[in-house]
Amino acid sequence: MRKLFPVVISAALIASAAPSEVSAKGCIRGAIAGGVAGHYAGHHAIAGAMAGCAAGHYYYKHKAAKAAAAQAKPAGAH
Repeated sequence: MRKLFPVVISAALIASAAPSEVSAKGCIRGAIAGGVAGHYAGHHAIAGAMAGCAAGHYYYKHKAAKAAAAQAKPAGAH
């Protein structure tokens, strides 16, 4: 129970800080991958999940910005 409490608090803070779907998708996918990697790299699952969340959030935010820029670009422009 003592180990579960920080995970629940971290998940609640992350969920409240990420209102958009892109942020949530990146954070959730990154946290899962980072948590698994952290677990196998010396039982650092929580640290791995937090780092994975940050990396996933950055990746999907960057990807969404590129897609928005490409869509805003005129059809005839190169």
